Amino acid sequence: MNSPAPINDPYAALQQLGLKLPLPPAPGGNYMSAKTSSGIVYLAGVISQTPDGLLTGTVGLDRTMEEGYDAARSCALLQLAVLEQHLGSLTKIRSILTVNGYVNSVPGFADSPKVINGASDLLLAVFGEPGRHVRAAIGVSGLPRHAIVELQMTVEI
Repeated sequence: MNSPAPINDPYAALQQLGLKLPLPPAPGGNYMSAKTSSGIVYLAGVISQTPDGLLTGTVGLDRTMEEGYDAARSCALLQLAVLEQHLGSLTKIRSILTVNGYVNSVPGFADSPKVINGASDLLLAVFGEPGRHVRAAIGVSGLPRHAIVELQMTVEI
């Protein structure tokens, strides 16, 4: 199996985007934020938050699709912070493999993929082609702490 070459400089890409990695969140229970096995890093879900606090609400009720997109983007940044803490450097990442996104939304909300694009677009902008991944984008009736989005990922190192 041919793997993509290691990422050159995701930090330069983040800087170009005007983004800074936040502090990684501590696990909210009896689990690990990241675990590596056979060259794959499995990341626990993170919920949408910024340094200013938790991003809460329900897309289609009190939050717009654009706010959901921004919440998904914030989750991707948090996952990058978790990866940096776990690996020591984002340059060790070879490929983003999977993204599973959960959107706190009203019943029947059909645009979860458009919301989770906030994470996918950011990962592609930071890593280029190795940031392209497979994913699921699922609408749910509730998330921990009433977060707008939760994001789980796996990456190859």
